Amino acid sequence: MTDWNPALYLQYGAERTRPALELLSRIALDEVTDVVDLGCGPGNSTALLQQRWPSARITGVDTSPAMLAEARAALPGCRFVEADIRHYRPEQALSVIYANASLQWVVDDHYELLPHLVSLLKLHGVLAIQMPDNFQEPTHVLMREVAFEQDYPDRGRAALPGVHAYYDILTEAGCEVDIWRTTYYHQMSSHQAIIDWVSATGLRPWLQELNEREQQRYLHRYHQLLEEQYPLQENGQILLAFPRLFIVARRVP
Repeated sequence: MTDWNPALYLQYGAERTRPALELLSRIALDEVTDVVDLGCGPGNSTALLQQRWPSARITGVDTSPAMLAEARAALPGCRFVEADIRHYRPEQALSVIYANASLQWVVDDHYELLPHLVSLLKLHGVLAIQMPDNFQEPTHVLMREVAFEQDYPDRGRAALPGVHAYYDILTEAGCEVDIWRTTYYHQMSSHQAIIDWVSATGLRPWLQELNEREQQRYLHRYHQLLEEQYPLQENGQILLAFPRLFIVARRVP
């Protein structure tokens, strides 16, 4: 798989950072020594952690060299590590594990991964998670539909297990759990703008193995179907519904 594109990802940086801020605002900790940002991307979420806890040791973890290069340039005071979320092991117990829009990429492992992440926390430490919950939104349904029409294999990520499953996983792992779901409505200037948005994230796996001609064919059909599903508002804008799931789990005795 080719590397992530930080510039494309940050094209909607404000929209992507808003849920990161809202997740951070629900972490009720002041005395924090060690923080890990799992799936830190280009460092936009890591910067928020540094602002919140300037004296803490902050480490960003990602698999993308391009994203890590962007993050290191932006935040020389933080440490960045190239590693898979599932295999990363910190040097000491952590005050906060923060995973903004990253754990959905390893959703098949959540029943084992989340208890493992809790085990890396100090007592009263916090695991804070935000994940897109848009598996049934037209943007993602149509990705699967076009692939089926054009006889391409399913390369999309799986649906999240759901609120009740996450509550059980984390309470059984010894946590107090705060869980909620928010739907954002982003104003998009065109159907192509929606494609630009998802091309940086959810659409990547679908296009990754296609040649240029196949990509063009796929995107042409995807654009057609988006036009059917997302009507224009009176002012010409399009409202893109984007549900996200938030979890703040505090490790307790």
